[in-house]
Amino acid sequence: MTIYPTFAAMATTVLVTGGAGFIGAHVSNYLIAAGHTVVILDDLSGGFRENVPNQATFIEGSITNEILIKQLFEQYHFTYVYHLAAYAAEGLSPFIRKFNYENNLIGSINLINAAVNYNVRCFVFTSSIAVYGSLPVPYSEQQHPLPEDPYGIAKLAVEQDLKNAYEQFGLNYIIFRPHNVYGALQNINDPYRNVIGIFMNQILQDKPLTVFGDGTQQRAFTYIDDVAPYIAQSTTFAKAYNQTFNVGADTTHTINELAQHINTVMGSKTPIRYLEARLEVHHAQADHTQFNTLFKPTPAIQLEEGLKRMANWVKLQEIKKPKKFDNIEILKNLPESWK
Repeated sequence: MTIYPTFAAMATTVLVTGGAGFIGAHVSNYLIAAGHTVVILDDLSGGFRENVPNQATFIEGSITNEILIKQLFEQYHFTYVYHLAAYAAEGLSPFIRKFNYENNLIGSINLINAAVNYNVRCFVFTSSIAVYGSLPVPYSEQQHPLPEDPYGIAKLAVEQDLKNAYEQFGLNYIIFRPHNVYGALQNINDPYRNVIGIFMNQILQDKPLTVFGDGTQQRAFTYIDDVAPYIAQSTTFAKAYNQTFNVGADTTHTINELAQHINTVMGSKTPIRYLEARLEVHHAQADHTQFNTLFKPTPAIQLEEGLKRMANWVKLQEIKKPKKFDNIEILKNLPESWK
C-alpha cells in the first residue's frame, strides 16, 4: 500500500484529468494528502472507477467534450490543472491517427482554452520522451524534439501550444516528460501499452511473453513513486514554472532482461515468443539533470524492488482478457498480434 506524504502547499481546488488512470490516480492522492480539493475528469477508457480516491469529486466525461469542460471551469474555478488524460499507446498511434489527435491534441486544446479563459494559475502537463524520437541519447531538454510517431507528435504539439499560451496570455505551465512508468493501479489488461503490465498479465494467464523484434531494445523503467509526488508538488516550485523536465529512471535494461526480472518476481519460468519487429526507437534514455537540480528527489526505486512491489499488487488483481481496440483506422502494416 502506498503512503502519500504531504508537502507544503496552499490548499486550492484543482482539476486532474485522467485521474482514474494510473499516474493520475497517484497524483490525485498526493494532492489530496496536501489538502487540495481535487476534481477528477476521466472517461474511464483506460482507467478504472476504483482508482479514484474517495475524497475526490469524480466526473465521468471526456476532455473532447468542450461544453463539459467549460461547465467544469465555470463551476469550480480551478487554481491548477493537472492534465494527465491521454491515450498513450505509442506503438498503436500510427494506426489510429484520427483518434490519437482528437484525444491527445484537440482534447488538450479544450483544456488550455478554458485555463486561459478562467485564469488558471498554472497548467501541469504530462508529455512523454516520445517527443525525442531517435535523437542521440541521453535525451536532453535542450535538444530540439523530433518525434517519429503520431503520439509523440501530438504531445509535442501540446507542449508548443502551452508555450504560445504563456507568451500570448500569461498562462503558466510546467511540462513533464516521464517514461516507462510502472506500479500499482496500472492497467495490466491493455495489450498495446505498458510492457511490464502486459508481461505480468501474460504470466498469470500461462501465455508466453510476447516481444517485438529480438528484445535488445533498451528502456529505463520508472517506478511510480519516483514520478507522481513531484508532478503533484511541482506547482509549489516557482522556478519550475514555464519549464520542461525529463523525469524517470537513469538505468536502462533490455526487454529481454526485463522479461527475466519479471519471471523472477512472479515466480515463473514463462518463455518468450518473439514477434516480427515493429517500427520503434531502439534505445531510449533521458538525462534528468534539470529535474534533479530543482526537485532534489529521494534515491530512485531500483527495478528489481519496484517490480516486486508491483507483482505483489498484481497477484491480488482480477485478470481479464486484454481488450482489443475496436476502431483501428489503418490495417496496413498492423502487427499480426494486434489484429
